[in-house]
Amino acid sequence: MGELTRPERLQIMLTAEELAAVDDWRFARRMPSRAAAVRDLLRRGLAAEGIDLAAPGRASRNFGVIDEAPDSAQEDGRRD
Repeated sequence: MGELTRPERLQIMLTAEELAAVDDWRFARRMPSRAAAVRDLLRRGLAAEGIDLAAPGRASRNFGVIDEAPDSAQEDGRRD
């Protein structure tokens, strides 16, 4: 099996109503998976709190919460 592109896992417990809401939101937006929907909802929630995030419009395989750090920050180990 290939190496995971997202090696970190997060387990959450949801009520039936919460799961139905996530699924309804996902299907209305034609999201590729529950995981992609949860990542996008998390990104949206963080953005609503003023946290700078990745630009919208990326491919579904790239649904992530944050963008990669700029090259200069990667070189010296900092994340801006």
